[in-house]
Formats: sequence, structure tokens, C-alpha cells
Amino acid sequence: MKIVRTCIYPKDIQCITGRSERYGRKLLNTMKLHFGKQKHQFITSEEFAEYSGIKLEIVNEYLRKVS
Repeated sequence: MKIVRTCIYPKDIQCITGRSERYGRKLLNTMKLHFGKQKHQFITSEEFAEYSGIKLEIVNEYLRKVS
């Protein structure tokens, strides 16, 4: 069984949305504020899907392909 990671990084946001990696970093910081997380905490695929409006299945499919 292959382990699929659950954390989202700026490069993932870049590949999923087609935006820049810098946009991905900014979006992650915005999501951390939205979800009340501290700087060192991660954003999960579920939180990213909820915030961005992208279906969780699409996000998880991408993570399966790159893991």
C-alpha cells in the first residue's frame, strides 16, 4: 500500500491551480489565518479543498500521482 501525504505545499497549489509558487505561499498563509492555525502548523488536503472550492477527490487524485 502506498502512503499518500495529506499536507499541502506551495508547489502543490501551483500545480493544481496553475498559479505561481509565490501565490501558493500567500494562499497557505491566508488559509492558516482562516482556520486559526499557527505558522508551524500544516494545511491538510481537506482544508485546502474546503477553502478553495476544489473537490477533495481532485486534490487527493493529484496527491496520489505525485506521491
